[in-house]
Amino acid sequence: MARVLLTEDDEAVRSFVKRALELDGHWVAAAEDGAEAVEVLSDQDGNFDLLVSDIKMPVMDGIALALHTGKNWPNLPILLMTGFADQRERASGLDSLVHDIITKPFSLADIRASVRNALAGVEPEQIRRYAC
Repeated sequence: MARVLLTEDDEAVRSFVKRALELDGHWVAAAEDGAEAVEVLSDQDGNFDLLVSDIKMPVMDGIALALHTGKNWPNLPILLMTGFADQRERASGLDSLVHDIITKPFSLADIRASVRNALAGVEPEQIRRYAC
C-alpha cells in the first residue's frame, strides 16, 4: 500500500482516479490544484510514495508543482496527466523529474497500471512518449 497525493482540478476525474487507486489498496490524499498540493506536501513533509497530478490547473499547474516537488523532495516519483497535447509537450523537458505522462481520457486499467509502474520504478512504454 502506497501513500499517493493526487492533484486534479476536475472533481469527476479526481474522484475517478482516487477510487481507482484505493481499489489497489493505496491511501490517497486529494488536492484541487498545485497550490493546495504544495500545502499538503509541506504539512506531510513530503511523506508520499507518489505524486499524481494533472498538468493544466488553476492557481499552480502541474509543471510548476513538479518543479517545486523535484526541488524539495527529489526522490518522490511524479506521474502527470493531461488531455492537451501542448501541455504534454511542455512537460517533455521534465524527463529527469517526471516518471511518465498519461494522456486523458484514460481507462481505470490505464491509470492503475501507470501508478503501479511508477511505484515499482518500471520504465514507461515508449509508445506513451508520443501524443497522437
